[in-house]
Amino acid sequence: MGYFLQKRLVKTFYLILFLFLPLLVHLGVIQLIHGDEYNTKALDQRSLKVAMEEIPRGQVLDRYGVNSLNRGEKIPRIVLYPQVIKNKEEVIEQLSTILGCATQELAPYFTGTSGFLSYRLNQTQITAIKNLKIPGLMVEDIYFRYGETPLASHVVGHLGRISEQDQLEQLNRLGNKKYTLSDLIGKTGLEYYYEAQLKADEPASITRAYVDVYRNLISGLGIQRESTQDTGRQDVVTTLDIHIQQVVEKIMAERVERGAVVVMDAGTGDLLALASRPNFNPANVSLYLPGDEDTFLDQCTALYQPGSIFKMVVAAAALEEKIVKPTDTFVCLGGNDHLINCWHKTGHGPITFEEAFAESCNPVFVELGLKLGAEKLIRYARAFGLESQDIIGYPVPKDKRQQLDLIAQPYNLVNSSIGQGPVLTTPVQLTAMLNTIVNNGVYIKPRMVKGIKNEKGKYTQHFSMGESRKVISNETAKELQRLLGLVTTQGVGKEAFVTGFGSAGKTGSAEIFAESDKVNAWFVGYAPYEKPKYIVTVLVKEGVSGGVSAAPVFRQIVEEILLPSH
Repeated sequence: MGYFLQKRLVKTFYLILFLFLPLLVHLGVIQLIHGDEYNTKALDQRSLKVAMEEIPRGQVLDRYGVNSLNRGEKIPRIVLYPQVIKNKEEVIEQLSTILGCATQELAPYFTGTSGFLSYRLNQTQITAIKNLKIPGLMVEDIYFRYGETPLASHVVGHLGRISEQDQLEQLNRLGNKKYTLSDLIGKTGLEYYYEAQLKADEPASITRAYVDVYRNLISGLGIQRESTQDTGRQDVVTTLDIHIQQVVEKIMAERVERGAVVVMDAGTGDLLALASRPNFNPANVSLYLPGDEDTFLDQCTALYQPGSIFKMVVAAAALEEKIVKPTDTFVCLGGNDHLINCWHKTGHGPITFEEAFAESCNPVFVELGLKLGAEKLIRYARAFGLESQDIIGYPVPKDKRQQLDLIAQPYNLVNSSIGQGPVLTTPVQLTAMLNTIVNNGVYIKPRMVKGIKNEKGKYTQHFSMGESRKVISNETAKELQRLLGLVTTQGVGKEAFVTGFGSAGKTGSAEIFAESDKVNAWFVGYAPYEKPKYIVTVLVKEGVSGGVSAAPVFRQIVEEILLPSH
């Protein structure tokens, strides 16, 4: 009898265990996997908190992985917990006097949720607020994502609100980050392309008010500052050099109202600076709406007719194909040429090829373009990367207007040979093209992003330097380097010559409208001349000419970059 009872008890035990096993497993999952999440939720229910950063996100960093291109900064702000303030009207009166604003302006802040106020504070105001010693009212340093002078704004991009419910659902469905309709997300540039990596799950620092059910501060706990080590954010490490970017931004602010500048590391293809004008500050995008349609355009990756800059391709192809030698002689009739007018209206007369390159003589390059034919010209332009809009780590949308095949269409070859007609290129592409010549004929794909690193400083993703290919022979590249040197020493690009270092390059003046005297003025060059370090492209929209408008900007940028103090 005892044996059967014992056996029944064992069966009953296993039956109960079997019935409760799913519950035990579920409790284990809650405790081990979701424990921290539920603990946080429980803590949030019995406390109030304010983030000590405006937008919890990772940084967009320069090539050294230290300096933020956002130029964010900590600024003192009033932090307010209206739920714990009892004598609100009296506090509003006191604060109104300190800030010099109307009580009606402050009143709404005292009926809402916890947060920081937008008022800028001077030291006198900070001291006065602290001396009030009112629980729930304090001054704390808040980190703002964008400073007064952010760098490479068009590359970094800007943020905006989630526009609709469908977008919210898509964001929550595609990634492991949680979004709400109040979140700011990347709308353009790197902020957009790396939204999933940059977004933080929570702020890095908060102030937390511990309260009871009646919203009274709990004695001994009160309001405390807390930090979180793992917020889920990552940083984007670019190839941009913060010092060179600052030089470019400063000079453009002084000299270029509309246009673009690109600086590339000679040899590697890494982009060291990109800047566009008109500019904007991502901190307050609404200030620029509605406005100039080019304000948010990254002009470094936008398409423009390159004008005479394209003569580098014609020259490279003609030299490589043995169609021309530097000393070959041509005749320029200026405005009376039967194929195309030269910018030098009276004509250059008899002129050698190397002189024609230095003087940017249109009829000579049209003649060479016709000798080469459209097929070869297209092939060399493609080899130089003038139909590839790819930039490593910077997936800008492709502009389908760029079609080199159009050069082969009837009546297009003449204008194409001087970089007009259907020829469209970006400043980045032209920079990479010149880098090919500097790099002894080897093309390297441009790179914008080095990698992504987590909060511990470890890279979670690397972007290797660009693939390379041989485009022209060493001999042709060396001859082109010599010809480019003639432009700055003897030709139309003398304003780009850098004393003490030497420089080389090519001017370009692309017509905007047939009846307009204004042109898109270009200079694409490198320095120093002997051992090049930097490839620099300057585009000045609605300028006078490449030699007058763009070349001096190039010179000033290079001089400031190469200064020993830099």
